[in-house]
Amino acid sequence: MRHRLPAIGARREWVEAGFLMSYGPSIVEMFRISADYVDKILKGTKPADLPVQQPTRFELVVNLKTAKALGLTIPPSILARADEVIE
Repeated sequence: MRHRLPAIGARREWVEAGFLMSYGPSIVEMFRISADYVDKILKGTKPADLPVQQPTRFELVVNLKTAKALGLTIPPSILARADEVIE
């Protein structure tokens, strides 16, 4: 903020801390996938036999307070697509 540079990251927590926006995998989905792996391993599946999985749900979070402080206008099309808008 001191240098008036917008920052974009991959975690929604960073947006809550002042980043302009984030776009990254859903942490909730990642925990669910992890829990599924743990369940399969505890039931006897060898870890090497489990497929590699990639996230399928990504979240876009926008911080309008940061945008206003930087003098930026976020296009309505971005706000409409955002999973969460911090005002």
